[in-house]
Amino acid sequence: MNGSNGDSADGRRTSRTGAAAGASTGRRAAAPAARPRGGRVRMTGKQRREQLLDIGRSVFAERGYDGTSVEEIAERAGVSKPVVYEHFGGKEGLYAVVVDREMQLLLDMVTGALTGGHSRELLEQAAFALMDYIDTSTDGFKILVRDSPVAQSTGTFASLISDIATQVEDILGLEFKARGFDARLAPMYSQMLVGMVALTGQWWLEVRKPGKAEVAAHLVNLAWHGLEGMERHPKLVGDRKA
Repeated sequence: MNGSNGDSADGRRTSRTGAAAGASTGRRAAAPAARPRGGRVRMTGKQRREQLLDIGRSVFAERGYDGTSVEEIAERAGVSKPVVYEHFGGKEGLYAVVVDREMQLLLDMVTGALTGGHSRELLEQAAFALMDYIDTSTDGFKILVRDSPVAQSTGTFASLISDIATQVEDILGLEFKARGFDARLAPMYSQMLVGMVALTGQWWLEVRKPGKAEVAAHLVNLAWHGLEGMERHPKLVGDRKA
């Protein structure tokens, strides 16, 4: 998805400035690029776009949005600044596409992991999906958990967590109904559960101990046994009531 047939001698190519236009939901391997005798790698427009996205993802994860410059991205890619502007309209456009891709990837991993089974197994599947994403797409997760300075078509990390919570909302609602709880509270509880997993994932991103499976087991332990012991009509025990 690009607006160019290839790199020209002066680095120009057809403008493609839509921030999130053409963002794919997965990462495809680019075909090998030809290397001319001058030493510079010639790429098709599609290959160059993918290269800029990969480099941008790495730099944004390393330096954050404010610490990243178009100059550095262009330098790492071995192109001039106008090439970045022509593909993405600037740093904001590149960032938006990177974030959109990562958010879609995480959402797909979580929803794809919910294959059914016992309710406790579904909790395990959701927890493992997030831990797997953090493990295999560390740079992407680092970008997602930062506050975004620009608007994206899929919103912020908080809205992504909300999207994931919606995926487990129906499952939780059925469990609530079967156990005599108010099913209308399922959306709130699904937000609580997914938020707990997401915050634990942020902590694990830095420490990496204990191992992924052990963290998932403890997450499910807290969530499952908390749900098992829930009161139908919980009351506050302190003085404050509002």
